[in-house]
Amino acid sequence: MNGAAASTTVHALIERQAARQPHAVYARATESDRHITYGELAHGCRRVAGALARHAKPGETISVVMPNGLQTLRLLLGAMHAGYCVNPVNLLSQPEQMRYVLAHSDCRVVCVAPEWEARVREMVQAFDRAVTVIVVDPEAEALPGEADAAADAPPPSPDAVALLMYTSGTTGMPKGVMLSQRNLAANAHAISAEHALQPADRVLAVLPLYHINAFAVTMLAPLAHGGSLAMPPKFSAGRFWEQATQTQCSWINVVPTMISYLLEGPKPPLAQTLAIRFCRSASAALPPEHHRAFEQMFGIGIVETMGLTETAAPSFSNPMDPAARKLGSVGRASGCMAGVVDAELAAVPDGVTGELVIRGPNVMLGYYKNEEATRASFTPDGWLRTGDLGHRDEDGFFFVTGRIKELIIKGGENIAPREIDEALLRHPAVLEAAAVGVPDRHYGQEIGVCIVLREGCACTEDELRVFSATALGRYKTPGHYRFVADLPRGPSGKVQRLKLLPLFEG
Repeated sequence: MNGAAASTTVHALIERQAARQPHAVYARATESDRHITYGELAHGCRRVAGALARHAKPGETISVVMPNGLQTLRLLLGAMHAGYCVNPVNLLSQPEQMRYVLAHSDCRVVCVAPEWEARVREMVQAFDRAVTVIVVDPEAEALPGEADAAADAPPPSPDAVALLMYTSGTTGMPKGVMLSQRNLAANAHAISAEHALQPADRVLAVLPLYHINAFAVTMLAPLAHGGSLAMPPKFSAGRFWEQATQTQCSWINVVPTMISYLLEGPKPPLAQTLAIRFCRSASAALPPEHHRAFEQMFGIGIVETMGLTETAAPSFSNPMDPAARKLGSVGRASGCMAGVVDAELAAVPDGVTGELVIRGPNVMLGYYKNEEATRASFTPDGWLRTGDLGHRDEDGFFFVTGRIKELIIKGGENIAPREIDEALLRHPAVLEAAAVGVPDRHYGQEIGVCIVLREGCACTEDELRVFSATALGRYKTPGHYRFVADLPRGPSGKVQRLKLLPLFEG
């Protein structure tokens, strides 16, 4: 990677592009002419550091409770550039979870958008430490207290913690994943190389920056190849294609939920999709039915990938060559090494299902203030345990069939929920399906499934039973059906299956 290899910190990524192409655009808004060049970004980082230095020292944590926008980008990058640890807070989290994250993170400063000020002030007042709340207008050009003559902070060490991001656990309180400057820079380079991205490439950044996918892929990766991003306030299926066209995007980065919404919308004119080289899908398994339908409807190839917060986003990716991709696979290891192990943590042969494990420069330092969880997440020889079930084929492609915690064990037989989901998605009236193991006194677990129907479609439980019996066979046909308006999801778009269990009680 020659010169790029030297950029082992977020600070170095920013400085390198600012020196190379100060007038090139790094980020632009979709709803206005506002933009930030690389030169302005580097200068802005120093100003942000000056504003934060009045309230916290480099190395301390800055929490950010703000929606997407250019100001949020400046704030996150400016804090990391100066050696602070940033903690982007999930705006969709429950009040109790948000309170927990702000308390547990030991943040010294919380930067909040005006609409969050009252709630956040009330939370931090109860803490046994002083926390400064800075109200930041997302539309303003600068932070309160920014100074033009901000002093240069010494560059952070590659091993300094740059990001503290809390995972949305299916049970219990979230865990704080510690990612270093080196972790983040390594993955920015890996993403750029994997997708052969160039300075002319621009991504439509519709995912929230409090999620690792948006943070690593749409915010940091362009810094590695000198590309850019276009940022809407939030995802809008109705405005999506127009936003991508008007801002000259060459690629899009989405999650499977967004793909299903786009499939439900109108087909855009060819001119609006022609310039888009590829669509990158991540964070959750993409049903093959949706994969095929999207490529057919929009004429844009999908590169399916997968990663975790614990690996600074992607660890697996399908190749850029459409002929080499495998439908239903998350791809080959990307920017790291990956394998599959059994319950005793011994490697299993290709084709055998086990737990996916990962090792590489993108793997987290550990969980903040949680040594027990950190120890449990690594094998004795240092591989990260993902908790995902799957197998590798003879070509090195990985297939994920579910989460270990979500595996349905009916009468001693292991059933991957995804197999049930994908079978039901083939029914013309079904928009989304999510299977879960429901306690059963005969089998131990029976299969329950929650169904979201397509708009304007009707379907009965009996019809689905008949359909399931043909598609899955009698044993794997769900015993319980529930029709719901939507499915519970984490910030990454993953369905939180265990939250569906109460629907099957009684």
